[in-house]
Amino acid sequence: MRTSPSIAPYWLEQDTYLVIDDFGGRLGCSWRETNIHSADRETLIRDLVNGEYNHPVRIVAFNTAEGWSRDVTVDVADELRRRYVEFGEVPESVLEFIEANRR
Repeated sequence: MRTSPSIAPYWLEQDTYLVIDDFGGRLGCSWRETNIHSADRETLIRDLVNGEYNHPVRIVAFNTAEGWSRDVTVDVADELRRRYVEFGEVPESVLEFIEANRR
């Protein structure tokens, strides 16, 4: 019997972040493809600030070693808001994401 490979990172102690991105119109929303080696929080923040996402809608984090998953959308928006001065210019999509996800 064939089995599919695990989607869990091979270094299980890492928190993994995935983004639902809205491509608009008929394309709609989709989980963005993410390199297993760059699914950490700091890379996610850098990719958001660098405009790698069209219109981020939701961010989910999980850690299979610790057995948890949760919606971290507001947490990431708060971090972007706190660190905004570090980034200089950010894409409009990031500003919209921050505004849409205020506590």
